[in-house]
Amino acid sequence: MDLSDLKPPKGAKRAAKRVGRGPGSGHGKTAGRGHKGAKSRSGWRSKRGFEGGQMPLHRRLPKRGFHNLFRQEYAVVNLDVLEEAFEAGAEVTPDLLRERGLLRGKVRPVKVLARGDIAKALAVKAHKFSGKAAEKIQAAGGSVEALTGRGA
Repeated sequence: MDLSDLKPPKGAKRAAKRVGRGPGSGHGKTAGRGHKGAKSRSGWRSKRGFEGGQMPLHRRLPKRGFHNLFRQEYAVVNLDVLEEAFEAGAEVTPDLLRERGLLRGKVRPVKVLARGDIAKALAVKAHKFSGKAAEKIQAAGGSVEALTGRGA
């Protein structure tokens, strides 16, 4: 056996259909394009969503709701996660959270939420805090600092 012996399986290769080459070919005259209409003309290209002139699906379906272009998405961290991941007296920053794998995906501003309890005094720096989260951190002897600017 040799590389020069390799060939495609029978039936895998077919000659190209030669259209518009006379009546004897079976693909003459209209060359498989049917009669008249935009699709029969040269240079015709379908637009995305085009359904042959039928009302396209994206226009048939009702439009609902509202999408706020200026919505600010936050990467969320809860207090129980901070309690497990950091020792007492540690300074928690968005960069450190990302380094330790607590934030994944897109770089987003960080918001601290109040799920769980915290007993360690941590200096937490984040872009936003829920009211309860800030209370709990301060009650444990820690401090909260709201950062400005985007991203972690």
